[in-house]
Amino acid sequence: MSISEAESAVMQVLWNAHPLAAEEIVAALGDARQWQEATVKTLLNRLLNKGAVAAVRDGRRYLYSPVLQRDAYVHAQSKDLLDRLFGGRVAPLVAHFSARRKLSKKDVAELRRLIAELPDE
Repeated sequence: MSISEAESAVMQVLWNAHPLAAEEIVAALGDARQWQEATVKTLLNRLLNKGAVAAVRDGRRYLYSPVLQRDAYVHAQSKDLLDRLFGGRVAPLVAHFSARRKLSKKDVAELRRLIAELPDE
């Protein structure tokens, strides 16, 4: 499922709390986006059409909840990034960030811990 950057901002709000009405999503996005309610409703309609969110009527408004789970979205996006830019391999991704000094000491320590926890195959 392809989700735009703007749609992903709306999804993030819904993953954090749901169900929410459009005006609540606008408020949650706050000053970072400064989107009008009409913009958020357009994005919600796109997400509804894609099957990423569901809506339930609540009086004169709709309450939205995510159907697409965050873990599934992150997995798909991560896999797509690895496939497109690094031939599906993680090591070149880490090397890329390492070569550009984008890995902090904390990042390196966490990577070492994660590698140490991998089962022997």
